[in-house]
Amino acid sequence: MERKSLYFLSPGVVEVRDEQISDPGPNQVLVRTLLSAISSGTEMLLYRGQFPDHLPLDENIESLSGPVTYPLKYGYSVVGEIIEVGKEVNPDWIEKKVFAFQPHSSYFVIEPGSLQIIPDGLSLEDAVLLPNMETAVSFVMDGAPLIGERVVIFGQGVVGLLTTALLVKFPLERLITFERYDLRRQASLDLGASQSLDPSSPSFDELIKWENQDRMLHRADLVYELTGDPDGLNQAIEAADFEGRIIVGSWYGKKMANIDLGGWFHRGRLKIISSQVSQINSASRGRWDKPRRFNFAWEMLKQVKPSQLITHSIPIEEADKAFAMLDATPGDTIQVVFKY
Repeated sequence: MERKSLYFLSPGVVEVRDEQISDPGPNQVLVRTLLSAISSGTEMLLYRGQFPDHLPLDENIESLSGPVTYPLKYGYSVVGEIIEVGKEVNPDWIEKKVFAFQPHSSYFVIEPGSLQIIPDGLSLEDAVLLPNMETAVSFVMDGAPLIGERVVIFGQGVVGLLTTALLVKFPLERLITFERYDLRRQASLDLGASQSLDPSSPSFDELIKWENQDRMLHRADLVYELTGDPDGLNQAIEAADFEGRIIVGSWYGKKMANIDLGGWFHRGRLKIISSQVSQINSASRGRWDKPRRFNFAWEMLKQVKPSQLITHSIPIEEADKAFAMLDATPGDTIQVVFKY
């Protein structure tokens, strides 16, 4: 049978190709894709040719573990329905709604052990954002917020917004987010942020300070840099208070960060911590594993219902228009999904 698959051909060029797909083997199933989500941070690095070519796409996902060479298929957030099973697979899998870390494609063959069954009562639109929620959970675990802390988040794309949604559940003193685009600032406020401000404001230096009866110039105890823009790291440094923690969840790819380490970073004894979802931090690893974190991410999807962040649902055949829009007018979008 044939399927439609999205290929990145070269910087700025994507194409949906018809290609043959094999029947499932004895221990495999055939999944018909219903939705897949664009990971705008990572996929725009590919679209713009800014992905570091000496790294695999993702060492922990089999379908993405190879080298980065065009043309290539990418994507890791797919929900679908099992429509056929191999002779060694329990037929009860038929019609199960499942999540998979797979590239954008209308059908795929996979072993059931690599799938996650979507919990009852959760919509496909919520389920397709499982990787984003898992990443947000990982960010919060790495930041380890404490009661009464002041927290700042730079970047309110989907992962930044989900990080906001989780942090508003903590008894913080204040949670302030910074985001360039009006649409995302409003979404941040809707999720419960204390304030959501424009980081390009000329009064930025004053915006990052809290007034307090004991000390006039408080900054943040915990800062997240989630913009994907290396210039955001210097603002994150300025926003952090003495011995504050800065969690860098952005992946800059080939974009270099010109960081000012000679000023407040040095005097303030700041900590810059890289956070990446493929691993669990060493402080938690004795008690947490990937299945536990996934189970918690599923529960947070039920509570947050991130489908509210989907602004565009586009047929896979129009993938070129979707990426051109994300490249030219990102402020008009929050989350873009492909429908099949």
